[in-house]
Amino acid sequence: MTVARLVATVAAPLDLAAADAPQVLHWPGRRLLVQRGDTELVALDLDVATAGRRLTEARFPAPWPRRFGSVTVSPEGEAAVFAGVHAVRCVEATGATRWGVRHGCWEGEHPHTHTSFAEYADDEGHWSADNGSAAFSADGKLVWAHVRGPLADNGETEDDQELWLVLDAADGRVLGRANTMTVASSSEHTPHPDPAQMGLSVGEGEEGSPVLWGRWDGQRLTTEQLDIERILLAVSPSGRHLLTVPLEQETLSLHRVDDGVALRELDAQGTVTPHPGDTGGDRIYWDHEAAFVDEDTVVVGTSECDAGSGTARHWLVDVQGMALRGEISYPLAVSGPPRSAGDGTWYTVSEDRTSLHLWRPARDA
Repeated sequence: MTVARLVATVAAPLDLAAADAPQVLHWPGRRLLVQRGDTELVALDLDVATAGRRLTEARFPAPWPRRFGSVTVSPEGEAAVFAGVHAVRCVEATGATRWGVRHGCWEGEHPHTHTSFAEYADDEGHWSADNGSAAFSADGKLVWAHVRGPLADNGETEDDQELWLVLDAADGRVLGRANTMTVASSSEHTPHPDPAQMGLSVGEGEEGSPVLWGRWDGQRLTTEQLDIERILLAVSPSGRHLLTVPLEQETLSLHRVDDGVALRELDAQGTVTPHPGDTGGDRIYWDHEAAFVDEDTVVVGTSECDAGSGTARHWLVDVQGMALRGEISYPLAVSGPPRSAGDGTWYTVSEDRTSLHLWRPARDA
């Protein structure tokens, strides 16, 4: 059994009555705690928090409430990008809009555009619209965005095809684009240590879950589909490997980034012991989030399937031999899956969502 050492506990800066749970965004040498509320986004330097120094906050006014899309923050914490129903908008902490890219509305079957959020703010049909996502490159110079066409104000028409865009983070110029050939209900980006690479998981409901890999050579965006029914969990610290699970979440797979080939796999069923509270022989499967501790080791949970039987369980896995090293023992109760926090750490969110716990193996103490 591996013992987890608590590195830090950081309180959520926003009232959860009108905010999501806190999360961590990380890149090589940089980690931020971010929390999205209906009216603002807060970002904290997580390394400052773990060092016990006084925290400074960056607060970004939100152009629309949190139910209308997702958000990301630049590595330096000076800009936030909101991926909404009708536009991708970059906002500075001063409240100024740095740039915006309007695109086809994610609600409805037929392509149409909006000039502002006010046009559909009170329309219940837009409250549960599909959505894309966005992420900053590791160096903060690019924004990768998954949107629905057509793009507005660029002189080109793409009907309602979905696009993967590479944008200049300074001014929002569209540098590259590619048709994802997807029909998304949602999507999520997974940054790579190389600013010119990015992963994208697209949820298509019952239709599938494509994993796409993008490369930007400074002139052209090229993409490849790694699989049509998998979920991208994490990228290794070196950037050479990535981790996925299929939609059913029964098999953990390690892939080579260069060509997407699955190198090794580990089934949850038959590897993980049944939960002590399981009296009905429930199916065992991996969570849809995981964290690399180092190039050879990942922390992955079974918290989703454990939920009906008792406390969440997390496991240390050697991905080189694809072998289970054992269950992780925590000094306090944890909930939910382990999530990547970079620099050899992972995090969990307290059950009441009011704080975030940062962990690393006790052997690294």
